[in-house]
Amino acid sequence: MLRSLDIRNMLIIDRLELSFQPGLNVLTGETGAGKSILLDSLGFVLGWRGRADLVRAGAEQGEVEAVFDLPKGHGAHAVLEDAGLPGGEELILRRVNTAQGRKTAWVNDRRVSGEVLRALSDTLVELHGQQDDRGLLDPRVHRDLLDEFGALGPLRDEVAGLWRAVSGAARALSAAEAEAAELKAEEDFLRHAVAELDALDPHPGEEEELDARRRLMQGAEKMRADVARVIEALGPQGGEGALGDALRWMDGLSDKAEGALEAPLAALERALVDLGEAQAGVEAFADQLSFNPAELEETEERLFALRALARKHGVLADELGNFAGELRTRLEALDSSAAHLDALKADLGKARAAYEAAAGRLSAARAEAALRLDARIMQELAPLKMERAVFVTEIAAADPGPTGQDSVTFAARTNPGAPIGPLNRVASGGELSRFLLAMKVCLSERTSGLTMIFDEIDRGVGGATADAVGRRLASLAEGGQVLVVTHSPQVAALGAHHWRVEKRVEGEMTLSRVVPLDAAARVDEVARMLSGDTVSEAARDAARALLTP
Repeated sequence: MLRSLDIRNMLIIDRLELSFQPGLNVLTGETGAGKSILLDSLGFVLGWRGRADLVRAGAEQGEVEAVFDLPKGHGAHAVLEDAGLPGGEELILRRVNTAQGRKTAWVNDRRVSGEVLRALSDTLVELHGQQDDRGLLDPRVHRDLLDEFGALGPLRDEVAGLWRAVSGAARALSAAEAEAAELKAEEDFLRHAVAELDALDPHPGEEEELDARRRLMQGAEKMRADVARVIEALGPQGGEGALGDALRWMDGLSDKAEGALEAPLAALERALVDLGEAQAGVEAFADQLSFNPAELEETEERLFALRALARKHGVLADELGNFAGELRTRLEALDSSAAHLDALKADLGKARAAYEAAAGRLSAARAEAALRLDARIMQELAPLKMERAVFVTEIAAADPGPTGQDSVTFAARTNPGAPIGPLNRVASGGELSRFLLAMKVCLSERTSGLTMIFDEIDRGVGGATADAVGRRLASLAEGGQVLVVTHSPQVAALGAHHWRVEKRVEGEMTLSRVVPLDAAARVDEVARMLSGDTVSEAARDAARALLTP
C-alpha cells in the first residue's frame, strides 16, 4: 500500500506531502490544476519512463519520495532479496532529477538502478491511464489479457521456449542445406584437388630441403675437386703425416727433456685427434657430392611440381599439406551431408511436434479461460449499468509463433438485437471505459497487494452510470487501495478519502498544491463539480445527497 508521497520542486509543485489511506482515495480538481503531475511524479520515483522536463523552473533538482507498507508475502520482498537490498515492513523509494537531467535513485537508502525501481514498481502499483481503453481496441493486446486472466504465463513461456527451439532447428537445417549445396557445386574440384594433392603427398619443409639439395648437386662438380685437395692436404701426405712425424720426434726427446715437452706433446696429440675429426667430416661431405645424375632431375621435377601446385591453389608450398587437409574435411562433409541433413530434419520434426503439443495445450487452456472470463465480465457489467450487454472472447487459429497459434479478439453486443462485433466497432467511449474497468476488476483478483490507480476511468459517463462506476471502484478498493483521478461528482462522493488539487499564483510563479478535504469541504468540492464555478445552495444540497451513504 502507498502510505505517503513527498514531492519537491517538480514542475509546478514546490513542496507537497501526501498521506494516503487504504480504500478508495479520490483526487479532484479543475483541468490543469496539476493532477497529472502527481501521477508523473509517482511514475518518476517508480522508475517509469516519462517526460524529461520534470524539474521546477529555477530549481537545481527535483526529488520524489514514496513510502509503501509491505505485508508479509508481498512480491516486493523477492525483488529486494534478488537485488541484495534490505527489506522489512516499510519500503522507501527516493529519486532525484537534476536540472541537467541526471537521475539518481535509492531504495531503503541504498543506491539502485532504474531497472531495480521498475522491477519493484511491477509489484507495487498498477496504473490505468486515460488511454488504457485504447488497448481494448487492439486485438494484439486481447491475447495478453486473456493469458493474464487465465494465469497461463508458465504454459505460454513453455510454448515460447519450444518455438525458439523450432526456429533454431529450422535455421540449422537451412544453413546445412546451403552448405551442402555449396559443397555439391564444387564436388568435381574437391575430388580432383584432393586426388592431386594425395598423389603428390607434400610435407612441411620439403620445398626448402629439395631446393638445398638441388643447389648442392648443381655445384657438386666444382666442389668435388676442391674437397679432394682438402682431403689430400689433411691426409698422410699432408697434415696427418707431418703431425705424425713431429709427434714421433718429440716422443723420442721427452725422456731427455725431463718433463719440459709434456705440454707440447699433449697439444700435438689433441691436434692429431681434431685433424682426424676434420678428415672424417670432409670425407662425409665428399660422399654427399657423389650422386646419380638422374637424382638431380628427380629432385628438380618434385620441387617444380610442389611450387606449381602451390601457385595453382594460391598457397605457400609449406601450406599444401594443411590445405589438403581442409579440402579433405570439406569432401568428407559433402559425403556425409545426406546423413547430416536427415538428422537435422529429424531434430526439426521433433521440435515441431513438441511445440505443437504445447501450443495445443495452450489453445485448450485459452478456450477454457475464455469461458470463465466471459462469465466474469458479464457479472461485472451488470452493476456498471450494462446488464443487457454481451461480452464474448473469440479465439481463432493463427499462424504459429512464440505466443502460440491462436488469435484472440474481444467482441461485444451493447444493445439487444444488435449483432456481436469487435469492441472497436460496437462500443462507445463510455462503454469502453466500463469494459476496461470490468476487465481490470477481473484481473485484480490475481494482483493482490498492488495499489491500483485509475486516471479518469469514468470519462464519457455520467449520472447513474457514473455512480455505478464509483460503486464498483469502491468495491474494488475493499481490502486494498485504489487511487482515482476523477471529474465525476458521483465517483468523488464515493471515495473514502478525498483530496482537491488546485493551482495558485504567488508573484509570477504558478504553483500546485493538494488539499485534504474534511466533510464540509467535500460538500463544496462535489457541489463545484456538479455546478461549475458558481456553487449554489441547491448544488450543495445535491452534493450532500451524493455524499450520504
